[in-house]
Amino acid sequence: MLEEKVKSALDGVRPSLQADGGDVEFVSVSEDGQVSVKLTGACGHCPMAAMTLKNGIESYLKKEIPEVTAVVGV
Repeated sequence: MLEEKVKSALDGVRPSLQADGGDVEFVSVSEDGQVSVKLTGACGHCPMAAMTLKNGIESYLKKEIPEVTAVVGV
């Protein structure tokens, strides 16, 4: 159930990333709410990727899904 919520929420941030030539792929979600994602395309090599991950994707997912505790890149 949590996995489906996360995948759906990621669809909400995907257009912003795609506008800059990047994307995000869902990898997994742990029982304690840690979401693993992979930034691809331009986002995979961007020097601002860590900021995008924490200030963008993580903030959005935590707001949309209270069970999410953290987002990490793999």
